[in-house]
Formats: sequence, structure tokens, C-alpha cells
Amino acid sequence: MWAVFALLSAVFAALTGIFAKLGMDGINSNLGTAIRTVVVLVMAWAIVFATGKHTGISDITTRGWVFLVLSGLATGLSWMCYFHALQIGEASKVIPIDKFSVVISMVLAFLVLGEKVTVTKVLGGALIAAGTFVLIL
Repeated sequence: MWAVFALLSAVFAALTGIFAKLGMDGINSNLGTAIRTVVVLVMAWAIVFATGKHTGISDITTRGWVFLVLSGLATGLSWMCYFHALQIGEASKVIPIDKFSVVISMVLAFLVLGEKVTVTKVLGGALIAAGTFVLIL
């Protein structure tokens, strides 16, 4: 089931870039990011309350809070940079560079999370990196 959600994530991420590029015409990128963030915030909390998961807030550990806040900060910075890049650059070049985060995430998973390095993972990451560089040239 995780693969279905991962594929849906990829589809929605692709739509995000295209919709953002279409919507950024004549709008400050930071303002666009703020609007997008409010929409995501409202949608996320609506899902949390609709599914009754809001009761789990008190179960979050200090460590969990710290890393969730850091993740939120990283997301915000990523979105601000992404929207600005989309505003001033070509979507067909900005989006592949943004998706290079897959390779960076893989390296960090090996180094920080201690995930196992395999030939398949390294080859896949190298192909993604090569594809990214081919697309932006």
C-alpha cells in the first residue's frame, strides 16, 4: 500500500509544480508560498480532526516535536526557494532540480539514518542524478 501512496505523492507533487507556475504570474513568490501554506495547513488539520487523530497530540515526545518543527522549517524554506525559482525560471528545469532532493535524501538516509547502502540504491540514485543533469543542460 505504501507504493500506491508514494505514487500518488509523485502525481500531486508534479501537479504542485505546474499549478504553482501557472498561479505565480504577477504574484510575489513569498506571498504565493504563504497562500499555499495556509491551504495545506487548513487541509491537514481538517483531515486530522475528521479522522479523530487530534487526540494524539499529547503523545508526541519532545524529540518528536523538535524534529517535526525542524522538518516544518526545512519545508518552509524549501517551498520559498522553490516558488521563487519557479517564478524566475523554467518549470521544466526548476522541477527536476527540486526533485534532485531524492538523491540528497538517499545520501542522508545512509549517513544519518544508517540505512543499508546497496548497489541497486546507489545505481538508482546515480541514474536520477544523471537524469537531472541531462534535463537541466
